[in-house]
Amino acid sequence: MNNIDRLIRLRYALDIKDTDTVEIFKLGGIIITKEEVKEMFARAKDFCDDEDSECEGINKLNSNKFDSFLNGLIIFKRGKQDLSIGEVKRPTMILKDNEGMNNIMLKKVKIALSLTSDDIIEILAQVGICLTKSELGAIFRKEGHKNYKECGDKYARNFLKGLAMRYRKT
Repeated sequence: MNNIDRLIRLRYALDIKDTDTVEIFKLGGIIITKEEVKEMFARAKDFCDDEDSECEGINKLNSNKFDSFLNGLIIFKRGKQDLSIGEVKRPTMILKDNEGMNNIMLKKVKIALSLTSDDIIEILAQVGICLTKSELGAIFRKEGHKNYKECGDKYARNFLKGLAMRYRKT
């Protein structure tokens, strides 16, 4: 699953409109217009191969931009967090590739929607995925930790499907 697919599914699940998408990107530090958002999703519907150079510029949403969207989603849903006295602003992570993006998405959506681990387990159970708290804890661990487990596309897709079932009134 690529980042544009994740973004499309997340927007659908949370019923995020184009104007809200522009605002979320802005809160995450990326300036994008409503027309660029429409074009991004229109091009995503084309049947382009990943190696197709024509689709490369628009159809690809790099990991850093998707991470910025997720950071903006947290601010959009929960509000800007002010630094405490003596607290230093954390440097932004530079993501190299698409690996671990499902883990990051799960963590940040959990924060944005104020979900508990039990909520995530319930969301996955709604779509027929049985996950224990320890397995979920392994997904939320920092990459490099001995108990870290990468979240596969199957779990990410089903999590987004469960979110859609929970948050969309269709």
